[in-house]
Amino acid sequence: MRDINKYFFDLFIDFKSGEEPLRPEAAAQAQRNMQNIIANSPVAHCLPYGLPNRYFNARPFKIFQTPQAIIMYYEVDGAFRQIHTDGRELPVDPFPSWMGYSTGKWERDTLVVDTAGFNDKTWLDIRGHQHSEALRVRERFRRRDFGHLDIEVTVNDPIVLSKPVTVNFTVLIIPNSDILENFCSEGERDQAYTRGANK
Repeated sequence: MRDINKYFFDLFIDFKSGEEPLRPEAAAQAQRNMQNIIANSPVAHCLPYGLPNRYFNARPFKIFQTPQAIIMYYEVDGAFRQIHTDGRELPVDPFPSWMGYSTGKWERDTLVVDTAGFNDKTWLDIRGHQHSEALRVRERFRRRDFGHLDIEVTVNDPIVLSKPVTVNFTVLIIPNSDILENFCSEGERDQAYTRGANK
């Protein structure tokens, strides 16, 4: 089990209050979302975490590498994503999905992954910061040493953000470990009875 990353709570935590690069409509929507987070949060309704927020959760993930693709399997949601490493370009207009459509390439010892084609149903963090279907995410993965994976994530969404936002963090590598099943398949039945959910 990993620690919850500070960006899990707020992707813009490194900015001074009021200087977050959010467009006014997006900032106002985040405030509305926070007024009743239990009713508004996608994960409170058992919907999947999006990118990059699923990295910030305490649950681990596992990477499988083949010559043509890299598969990432996340314990949270039991979700997986496919990163094409066969040289293809991102589609011009990919079908919107939870994890988007990803292509990757190696720049020396760093895996660079570009992802587009997201739906707009996930949040960037648990403070209600949403994104649009125009979201683009670039990830850079570098294994610093035996036990550490450095990750840089750049989030770009011209509808929501006034400029791209980049965060850097490190996760621990635990070789030969297992990913456990973790599903939120019935939790949504409790949502209606949660205090404050119907306000």
